[in-house]
Amino acid sequence: MTAPVTQERKGEKWRITFLMPSTYTLETLPEPLDERVKLRETQERLMAALKYSGTWSRQRYKEKEALLIGMIKERGFTQIGVTIWARYNPPFMPWFLRKNEVLIPVERGPQ
Repeated sequence: MTAPVTQERKGEKWRITFLMPSTYTLETLPEPLDERVKLRETQERLMAALKYSGTWSRQRYKEKEALLIGMIKERGFTQIGVTIWARYNPPFMPWFLRKNEVLIPVERGPQ
């Protein structure tokens, strides 16, 4: 499996993120050829994740997002950020072999 590509809504736009393995640092990554591509390091965070396979349809993503939100609430966590859609395979991968995740930043509720 490759590092995921994520999509995160930012207002009317989408942020596309290519996550790099931890063996890389900002100093060892190649410089982007396109000035619109920015390299940055982000802080670690606690994420709820729901893995699923199959198509990349928006309807399927929304179904999985709703399921994960319910699971977060049931387990006493609180969503603290926007939902992220992670996809792990190239577009030419047959739909039934694709690996996807819905990720939601969370924090633990009062114990």
